[in-house]
Amino acid sequence: MIRTVSAWLTSTRWIYRKPKDWADNLRPDLADPHPDAAIPEDLQTVVNRAQNAMLQQQNQEEGFWCGPLKADTTVDSDTVMLLNFLGRGHSIKVRRFANRILKAQLPDGGWPIYANGPADISATVKAYWALKFAGHSPNEPSMVRARRKIRELGGIHKVNTYTKFYLAIFGQYDWAGVPTIPPELMLFPNWFYFNVYQMSSWTRSIVVPLSIVWARQPSLPCPPHAVLSELFPDSRRHIPLSEAVGPHSFVSWTNFFLWWDRGLKFLEGRGPHWIRVWALRLAEDWMLERLQGSDGLGAIYPGIVNTIMAMKCLGYGETDPRLTEQLQVLERLELPGEDLQMQPCQSPVWDTAISVIALAESGLDRNHPALVRAAEWLISREIKTGGDWRIGNSKGHPGGWAFEFNNEFYPDVDDTAMVMLALRHVYLDEPLTVLREKACQRGLHWMLSMQGANGGWAAFDKDNTKTIFNKIPFADHNAMIDPPSVDVTGRVLEFLGYIGFDRSYPCVERAAGYLKAEQESDGSWYGRWGVNYVYGTWQVLRGLAAIDEDMSLPYVRKAADWLKSVQHEDGGWGETCATYHDPGLKGKGPSTPSQTAWAVQGLMAARVYDESVERGIEYLMSTQREDGTWAETEFTGTGFPKVFYLEYTMYRNNFPLQTLGTYLRMVKESQREAERRTMAEARF
Repeated sequence: MIRTVSAWLTSTRWIYRKPKDWADNLRPDLADPHPDAAIPEDLQTVVNRAQNAMLQQQNQEEGFWCGPLKADTTVDSDTVMLLNFLGRGHSIKVRRFANRILKAQLPDGGWPIYANGPADISATVKAYWALKFAGHSPNEPSMVRARRKIRELGGIHKVNTYTKFYLAIFGQYDWAGVPTIPPELMLFPNWFYFNVYQMSSWTRSIVVPLSIVWARQPSLPCPPHAVLSELFPDSRRHIPLSEAVGPHSFVSWTNFFLWWDRGLKFLEGRGPHWIRVWALRLAEDWMLERLQGSDGLGAIYPGIVNTIMAMKCLGYGETDPRLTEQLQVLERLELPGEDLQMQPCQSPVWDTAISVIALAESGLDRNHPALVRAAEWLISREIKTGGDWRIGNSKGHPGGWAFEFNNEFYPDVDDTAMVMLALRHVYLDEPLTVLREKACQRGLHWMLSMQGANGGWAAFDKDNTKTIFNKIPFADHNAMIDPPSVDVTGRVLEFLGYIGFDRSYPCVERAAGYLKAEQESDGSWYGRWGVNYVYGTWQVLRGLAAIDEDMSLPYVRKAADWLKSVQHEDGGWGETCATYHDPGLKGKGPSTPSQTAWAVQGLMAARVYDESVERGIEYLMSTQREDGTWAETEFTGTGFPKVFYLEYTMYRNNFPLQTLGTYLRMVKESQREAERRTMAEARF
């Protein structure tokens, strides 16, 4: 008899009420409920091809999946800048990055921040500068077109804060026009209204090392061929921040922070020296502590780059093992090829969890070696130490998963829920079964402890909701805080529902109330971490179905009707990143496999099995390639809405496979129901 985690449930450490059979629900049912159902041959062929393609992508040694995670050219441009910062401007890598950047230029001369999107001013200035670093002449036609587009977009003064920061380091922008990021932020205690832990986790990883750079304000000589004088409309090398932030009233938080910025700039170099030394030491210690057990600060590209620059500003030598380690971490983000491209981070935990779910739900044996290896690897990636989340959640106990290979300080709720959704699909022998249940108990309790005051769940922190922080001048990356989102909340409810939670549990009732309150007037839900309303609506409907919500309720039917209303003529669904700028574009855009899969899953979760679902399935089947994969040219992942987007290269394959698996089960259940009705009619 396997001793399960349910034996530990009486411990006073675990304060959340759970269903008695929650641990049993972690074990998959190996039996096919309808083994004799006739499956259309073409549908089964599509599923088999997709499964085989996905199995071939698995890392055979360790059992994880990790598809390339792509972004726009800004990360490539920033890498060119960093190589010059490090004195490596003559590296062959600069030319290889430049080749990739040049190929991504739009016909109008600009560069976008997502595939097939319009030109963006910051991305365009960065690309132009990177090309100049690489030796491209400003007289080349591509550079002339770029300058023209930069003028059309408002000019170099319109770039965002972090672009100005990098320009200032090389003397191409005046530090007076760069928002102040003083290291003295580290002096504010955690109980103080303004402190670094009231910023989102990713903002902390960007801002803390940048505060060190700000304090040092390095002035590196810019190579003569990379000087940007031609981009400035006049002799000014900065504009006041009051112009940069746009219109604002005199009595406003924006003006309050602008006055603070002026005051901090005035005090720069005038205050007691020991305060600056103390603040710098705190910032350095904070940064170094969070490099332990992590692939760079926050395990994300901006944190890694800014850490490297901060270390150089602090005098770290080229052979310092801490600096060389960060350079190696950065190199691991490079995607191999003739032209170099940088990844913003790596997504092995996320990709592995989704792939396991897709394979299992599409009919792969639950004890298949590939699933067992993947489950074992996921269990091994559990984070059992505390992180920054403890500042806002002192009662929570460690347990959960991060997005990347190593990121101990920043587990996130979304990955934790997705991993536990995956682990319940795999049949494991006794030792691994016990490990899974212990890990899931820790993950479950940590996840429950992270529920926000409004009933929803955010990604990394609890109640990180002070919108006033969005008014700080350096908050123009549009992700200064980490408030609850409906997509994360829907995924949490999906897992809770599968292990026996329903609306009789206060945590579920509060979450359901939050979701209902956040619904848009047309029935859709906003997607924070995926593009966009199709993503949010899909995940909410999956979550509501799992907790046994009455899917005939008007608000649920309204959501399903919205999904049906935005289906395209080809049977698919698609919307672009432009919906974050203009919600009126929701549901509009080229059909994509991933978004079609989300929409079909959402409809089936809402108990809709009509022509719209059939057409969606036909779209997925007809667009599959011979090798079992799908093509997708749009970005369907979201980093920072309106600022940074992602191309998850596995979404186009694993979500369609999961959807086809869900549809297969529906076909089997429909056939069995028809057989029961036939038998009942025969009796009478």
